[in-house]
Amino acid sequence: MKWEDFRQSENVDDRRGDGEGGGGFGGGLGLPGGGGGLGVGAIIVLGLLSWAIGVDPRLLISGAEMVAGGRAPQSQAVEQRSARPSGPPSDNVGRFVSAVVAMNEDVWKDLLPQQAGVRWKPPTLVMFDGMTRSACGTAQSAMGPFYCPADQKVYLDTSFFRDMQRRFGGGGDFAYAYVIAHEYGHHIENLMGVLPRVQQAQRAQSRVEANRLSVRVELMADCLAGVWAAHANRRWRILEPGDVEKAVRTAQAIGDDRLQQAGGGRVAPDSFTHGSAADRVQWLNRGLQSGRVDVCNTFAR
Repeated sequence: MKWEDFRQSENVDDRRGDGEGGGGFGGGLGLPGGGGGLGVGAIIVLGLLSWAIGVDPRLLISGAEMVAGGRAPQSQAVEQRSARPSGPPSDNVGRFVSAVVAMNEDVWKDLLPQQAGVRWKPPTLVMFDGMTRSACGTAQSAMGPFYCPADQKVYLDTSFFRDMQRRFGGGGDFAYAYVIAHEYGHHIENLMGVLPRVQQAQRAQSRVEANRLSVRVELMADCLAGVWAAHANRRWRILEPGDVEKAVRTAQAIGDDRLQQAGGGRVAPDSFTHGSAADRVQWLNRGLQSGRVDVCNTFAR
């Protein structure tokens, strides 16, 4: 994926090194990074095992329940932090994230009003290591990237990129960009009023039905990530051979059925919160092939 010459977004809050938690971004992923630190692989494995035995899956990839609920007390929100240099990050990983954020901003500021009649309001992406505070509670590496509707911010511990490669068989610049674009998809759902409606509906549903609504939210975000990629490629020719295939492998690897199998448990569709591997690939491809927001209405099927 081509990104090196793209502009850097100012809407990145770099909290790495704030001392709120350990864990850094390791190198060797095609995105050379800074120094090492404790990884989050063991934490993620524990999260997967917890899911397999029926423990609340909120500590798993993408923070689906963060998106749907954000039920943590507001009093746990952002703490005062020491001053840091202003402007986009200057390290390679930070520059990559900032460039992908900028591409999302430049696509959606035009596309969302044109196709959905909704005014674009850019979120802030928070980069952290180990843990940090959000308006949805404590953000931890084990949650994976997630969107918090309470403060309209995307939270990303970039060590997740390393785990995509080591644990989930994904990896590559465009696969990492797909993960970020998926979280921006949740922000778009929030701007469109989808997330508040789902949250309200979930309160009156059984756990099984609430999970099914979460799956629709997640698959819609996959589709919107595909829409973004389609338009970004039309405008800037960012895709290179093999990029889409790597993103598809990533979508497959983080399907609920694959994750449950990886955790050593049985596949239990009623507990899905993100969708099966096949469904995630299908909706990502729908967005990629159409480039249209209206085909991403997973609630109409």
